[in-house]
Amino acid sequence: MITEQALRALAGTLFADRLTVYAVIDGAGCPALLPMLDRHGVPSICLYRGELEPELAEAAPYLAELVPESPFTRWFLGEGWDRHWGILLKTDAGLTEVRSHLRHLTMARLPDGRVVYFRFYDPRVARVFLPTCTPEQAIHFFGPASAIFMEGERPATLLRMEPGPDGVLAAPMPLGG
Repeated sequence: MITEQALRALAGTLFADRLTVYAVIDGAGCPALLPMLDRHGVPSICLYRGELEPELAEAAPYLAELVPESPFTRWFLGEGWDRHWGILLKTDAGLTEVRSHLRHLTMARLPDGRVVYFRFYDPRVARVFLPTCTPEQAIHFFGPASAIFMEGERPATLLRMEPGPDGVLAAPMPLGG
């Protein structure tokens, strides 16, 4: 959770322009995600394809559109900050295009050839992984997103990442409070 002052600063940064803000949310770490999406009528879609068993559906990653001043946005940012519920993207692409891109990131091949789930939407994973990307990997990872935001390692810190000429540029921003 973050303070009201930090929440206002976070929302002010995220919604400062006309780009759409999406949350990539970890269903396994975010309690009551599916009922909250349903209750508030949030445009959202699971990153996994097909009909899922109820247990997997609850734990799966979801892409959800955030809009300023909505009860869902306030709940997600206010309650989920510093709890590793997900990452945020800014883009001019639509929900379907963003989902299509992100679906390709959910699996990774290890050096020994095994294919595993890649939890890129966990801020603790993204903070470590993204700075290691080459410029080409960064462009591939970001796809239609111009920037990715997540909680920093320190409380009440926003970490903004974007692709750059040397890989991923990371800029921590204190939120105050």
